[in-house]
Amino acid sequence: MRSVRELDLACVQCTIDYKVQNSLRPHRGRRLCVDRWRMKRMALADREKETKKQKLLERLGDARLQYVTPNDHDCNQLWKTKYAKMVVHKAEQTPAKLHQVVQNAFLTLLKHGCLFQDLVQLKGKDLLTPVSRILIGQPGYTYKYLNTRLFAVPWHDEKHKYSTADISDACKAFYELNEFLYAQTKRELQKCSTDKQRTELCNVSPQQIFQDGEQSNQQEVECFNVTLINYMNPQIMTYLREEPYFGMGKMAVSWHHDENLVEQSTVAVYNYSYRDTATETCKEFGDTSKWHVGLKIAWDIETPGLALPLSPGDSYFMLDDLNKTHQHCVLAGSQPRFSSTHRVAQCYTGTLKYIQARCKTALENLYIVPSTGENKLKSLEAAILHQAEEIHNEVEFDWLRQYWFQGKRYTKCSDFWVLAMAELEEQWKQLETTTSLVVEELVKEYWTQEERDKVLKSILPLLAERHDLRQEWRQRNPIGFKPFLNDRYLSQ
Repeated sequence: MRSVRELDLACVQCTIDYKVQNSLRPHRGRRLCVDRWRMKRMALADREKETKKQKLLERLGDARLQYVTPNDHDCNQLWKTKYAKMVVHKAEQTPAKLHQVVQNAFLTLLKHGCLFQDLVQLKGKDLLTPVSRILIGQPGYTYKYLNTRLFAVPWHDEKHKYSTADISDACKAFYELNEFLYAQTKRELQKCSTDKQRTELCNVSPQQIFQDGEQSNQQEVECFNVTLINYMNPQIMTYLREEPYFGMGKMAVSWHHDENLVEQSTVAVYNYSYRDTATETCKEFGDTSKWHVGLKIAWDIETPGLALPLSPGDSYFMLDDLNKTHQHCVLAGSQPRFSSTHRVAQCYTGTLKYIQARCKTALENLYIVPSTGENKLKSLEAAILHQAEEIHNEVEFDWLRQYWFQGKRYTKCSDFWVLAMAELEEQWKQLETTTSLVVEELVKEYWTQEERDKVLKSILPLLAERHDLRQEWRQRNPIGFKPFLNDRYLSQ
């Protein structure tokens, strides 16, 4: 009788024929090459950014770049020419009733413990964000940043229960704010379009003006689908970094572009620093008691930066492609501050409907024999098996582990994701069964070596990736984050 070796394919514990085991070895070598390439590619963008940053800092030395504020005489000209797509609305431009319900909603979320620091991955390290957050938005939508997926608490959903009536009202308040900011965004974009047409009028033919105007009217502005609620109290944060390029002050959020947004979509932000006395005490803009938003053209050291003060109830809009061409940061004031950042998240692969459809596709290859209740595979075609294992990895690592790693935070607001994840977990178990059946088939004698190699070449990189990723999740040690950590999957 030939010797056998046990191959750990995650939860699937199977005994595989020695011949099959030998056939795995060359594929493993190729898989390792693919994995190294994938990891290098993922890290390349971060390294390039870090290299640019270090070169810029070396070039600056002890000097600081110039930046302007509204107190500077050349601020308006700079704003108009270099930051024209940054628009600020003063609190008076928002209805008083809306201010009241939104500001009460912020305090309600804080009171009920619905705001959490995120454990994110930056440059290969787990870091706890200084800002506490929660995502609210369209039912079933998510938003992913820095390898962390946030799951949106529905802002208007009568089909599911909220934890309290207060939280339900708070979520509806942000829906109302979303509708208002969307209307404001459309107006501002229309103004930009009109101003641009006027500027280019002398250089464009009447026919082209008509065509451009027609296209502009046909383009619909996408509505914001999520808002990221942020909260930070600088009085208890002692480790905020200094802004490195301009000397603007301490940063609550460092320089960045917002990730995973629909191309050229606007970001609208409502600002509320509560119990704020800055507007009463500071007579000069430079007073550090106020929060500011800083802007700069990405990797440009010639154009001065811009720092704009934010009073309670102010809103600002980063229109069109500003988020792509410019970077922004948030400079901490002295008072606790909330913000509601409304955005059009790129959700092609980030909605509950999407991942449910993916699971359904993968499980079409699994059926139950009515007479015996036994699970069987409909097809052993390599492409079909590959797709199923690919979806298996996606639902486990991009959804289930992301959700349970954050603990029970979402149960504080609504039962929406509890029910959704229970359903996904059942589908994941069926996908585990599918993998087990595939491996059981591979040890049978009817396969030719060529047929077996074809299937192994198709699925083995995905199975090995699953094994490696499970190891990575076991090794993650979120110090200071344990109250939110559920070991449901890490033990497997």
